[in-house]
Amino acid sequence: MNLHTQAALVRDRLYLRSPQTVAAARQFTRDTLQAWGLTDRQDDVSLCVSELATNALRHGVPRGRGYLLRLYVFDGMVRVEVHDSGPGLSRMADRPPGRGLTIVAALADDWGVLPRRPGKTVWCELRLG
Repeated sequence: MNLHTQAALVRDRLYLRSPQTVAAARQFTRDTLQAWGLTDRQDDVSLCVSELATNALRHGVPRGRGYLLRLYVFDGMVRVEVHDSGPGLSRMADRPPGRGLTIVAALADDWGVLPRRPGKTVWCELRLG
């Protein structure tokens, strides 16, 4: 597969507000990357998914709602997006207990937060190969 000339590949899944969904989101990511024939940086992408999903559960998903995990591959990049409907924008904080976005920033080539109604999308991109 030529990652620099392919059309974007997209896959997503909705998860309910539950701590067990973090492992399911990681597995979905591994299965998706495997199906696309992409094993380069699979561990980094999976860890970013884990951190973004955990962040959404802890800070962004109101009771009775869920979050959407969307994976893209385009132009030699994997993009991970986690959409939630909670208030506020994610940011890095130098306070315990979490370091999730710090880990994402260290692993990803780029990351950010986009507002949406309701909530926000936290995303990261990792260059392949």
